[in-house]
Amino acid sequence: MATGSPATASRTIDAHVHLFSDAVRREPERFFARDAYFGELYRPGKVRLASADELIADMDVAGVDAAVAVGWGWRELDLCRQENDYLIEAAGRYPGRLAGLAAVAPLAGAAAARELERCLDCGLRGAGELMPDGQGFALDDPAALAPIVELLRARDGVLLTHTSEPAGHRYPGKGSVTPGVVDRFLGQHPGLRVVLAHFGGGLPFYELMPEVRARAVAAVYDSAAAAYLYDWSVFRTVVELAGAERVLFGTDSPLSRPERYLRAIRALGLPEDVLAAVLGGNAARVFRLGEAAVPAEAERGSIGV
Repeated sequence: MATGSPATASRTIDAHVHLFSDAVRREPERFFARDAYFGELYRPGKVRLASADELIADMDVAGVDAAVAVGWGWRELDLCRQENDYLIEAAGRYPGRLAGLAAVAPLAGAAAARELERCLDCGLRGAGELMPDGQGFALDDPAALAPIVELLRARDGVLLTHTSEPAGHRYPGKGSVTPGVVDRFLGQHPGLRVVLAHFGGGLPFYELMPEVRARAVAAVYDSAAAAYLYDWSVFRTVVELAGAERVLFGTDSPLSRPERYLRAIRALGLPEDVLAAVLGGNAARVFRLGEAAVPAEAERGSIGV
């Protein structure tokens, strides 16, 4: 069981948070009009739009040492660039506290890959959160992601995608990226380092099927929004099904406060090494926190998961 190095295993790392630039937070209606999916999920009264400073303040209250800020799945490349600039700047202001994944717009093709390359050169750790329903592409269409996947393989970057459960209650953003779609996607890109948000829409339960487990072996699962989807015992269950080294504590903050998750997870009675892995050691390994990003000219390797 991989639990991270001694230097990182005891850190608490929220592996899935969102933050937004001053422009988006000050004039949200303008951006709701430009991106309908963003408006569906973030209109006033639904979810707070947080700045980097607000996110850090929330982390301090909860005792979270570091976080991975996940780009919003904007449909327009220009919006991706704007928000990536803010994320790069924020990560630079809070070294050791914030890392990030770049927003990408797959419909932009090669231009999306060029923007991702710029972000990787600036220290971001990969791409995501992909939001296929809002961005107008199918996750299991290899052509839609080819330039992005090729670059991530070359740079050993991480790809994080939204997923959804095929059953249960409806909610804004639930979408169509269900376990069957995710399984096909993983089969099309063997070995690609993938983070499946929201516990993969329930994919860990299908890993009891050997062929699904073989396709998912390079993927890890984050717990973003789990408080709205599952009983807290889901953490113990996914650890048992997929392995402790493949589960990441993530909140979808500011959708959920991290202290709520931390109280619930610590109350499950998980072994200390498993708890250390889930709450931070795995994220430190997967996102290479504490290491320099892989430069464009470097020889590529794979850390696996």
